[in-house]
Amino acid sequence: MQSRSMQLTLCFVSSLFLAGCAHVDERWSDAGNVQVAAEPPGARGHAYHAWSEPTVVPVGLSGPRAVADTDGPYLLDSGDKLRIFVYGQPNLSRVYTVDHDGWITVPLIGAVKARGITTFDLEHSIKRKLGSQYVKDPHVTVDMQQNRPFFILGEVRNGGQYPYVSGMTVKTAVAIAGGFSERAEEGRVEITRRVNGVIERLEVPDDYVVKPGDTLKVYERFF
Repeated sequence: MQSRSMQLTLCFVSSLFLAGCAHVDERWSDAGNVQVAAEPPGARGHAYHAWSEPTVVPVGLSGPRAVADTDGPYLLDSGDKLRIFVYGQPNLSRVYTVDHDGWITVPLIGAVKARGITTFDLEHSIKRKLGSQYVKDPHVTVDMQQNRPFFILGEVRNGGQYPYVSGMTVKTAVAIAGGFSERAEEGRVEITRRVNGVIERLEVPDDYVVKPGDTLKVYERFF
């Protein structure tokens, strides 16, 4: 009898535990470093679309959103130069520059949006538009000819605009600009970056990843 009572107690406790866990939904991205809270407090018993407006909490990161923007695929923007090749179509195969509004103009199909997408996405967009009425089963490749530049100002020997180099850091950007000047505060560099249309500024260490279009400013020391 005592054993029977104990079993019932364990079942009751287990059911309470499972009921509490049912409302904690932590989902992780493929990268394994983003935690999403799927159900806000007070949502129980009401219709709620878990993925409509998730609360995303980067794990191990803090500060401005630009800090979390150091990884991911390369997204095209104004100033990027692209080599586009369409097999059997020499008039379409050339180097295109993404314009100020984020578009390229391709003969036959006109303006094609390039800003905010990858070369792979652009390749499929061009292929789809050409294949719809101009070229039967077009074979299209899009490669980077030249990344848009970065800018470096302040206490460096040769400030200005320079071509972006893949994987570069603040340290390599300063080296490209001829190194620090004698008055530079070497531990203090500011990056200005556009993130989803919003300008953000943050001070960064010398191993921070530089993105195309970034503007770096090296401060002057006063002692």
